[in-house]
Amino acid sequence: MRTFIADDEEPARARLRRLLAAHPEIQVVGEARDGLEAVQKIEALQPELLFLDIEMPGLTGFEVLQSIPPTVTPYVIFATGYDQHALAAFEANALAYLLKPVEPERLAQAVDRARKLGAGEREHILEVARESTKTLRQIVCRKRDRLVLMAPEQIFWFQVEDGVVKAHTATETFWVNYQLSELESGLPNELFFRARREVLVNLNRIKEIRPYFKSGFLLIMPDAAATEIVVSERQARALRQRIPGL
Repeated sequence: MRTFIADDEEPARARLRRLLAAHPEIQVVGEARDGLEAVQKIEALQPELLFLDIEMPGLTGFEVLQSIPPTVTPYVIFATGYDQHALAAFEANALAYLLKPVEPERLAQAVDRARKLGAGEREHILEVARESTKTLRQIVCRKRDRLVLMAPEQIFWFQVEDGVVKAHTATETFWVNYQLSELESGLPNELFFRARREVLVNLNRIKEIRPYFKSGFLLIMPDAAATEIVVSERQARALRQRIPGL
C-alpha cells in the first residue's frame, strides 16, 4: 500500500517510518514538512494511505484535504499531538486518530483497517473529511507547475471560465481546485460578494461602481486591464444592501 506521511516534525516522521517498517504491505513513497508541500507531493505520488498531521505550517491537515483534486483518494489517518482536534477528526470519519507519539498497537490496528477498505469507502470518508472544515484561511492557487498560497484578501475576484474556477489578482490569473459555491461558503462573507452566478468579487478590491442599464451595476476592478464585471439585476439589489448609499 503506497503510503505518504505529512508532518512538520522530523522526529514524528522518523518514528512513523520506523513503526511502518514492521508492516511489509506498507511502502512509504514520500513525506512532506508543511501543508503546501503535502498538496504538491500527494498530487504527484497519488498514495493510497495518508498519515496527516493537523497543525502544520501553511495549510492545516484539513485544508490539505480540501486542496487536493477529487481524483486523488487516499485513505486518511490523522496523527497529531493536539487532543482538542480528536473530535474534529472523528467527525471527519477518519480511519483512526493517532495521538503522538504513535503507539505500535494503535498503528497496527489502523493499518489493518486501511488494508481492508475498498475504493468506494475511501472516497466517501475523504469526502466527509474535506467537508469537516468550511473556513478557507488560505487559497492554493495553481499556474503551470507552481502552487502559491494566497490570503483571500489578495485575490480580486474568482470567475468560472470554461468550467474552471480562476483566481484573478492585480497581475496574474491562477486556477484553483474549489467550486465557486465552496469559496462562497468558506470565505469571509463581509469580504466577498456573488456578482453573478459565475463570479465572486472581493468587495475591498473594487475600484469603481457604475450604473449599468436600468438597475444593474458595472464593477471596475483595479487590475492592469481595468476589468469590468457586470452585476446581475438580481444581485444588484443584494449589492445595494451590502453597500449603503448605492
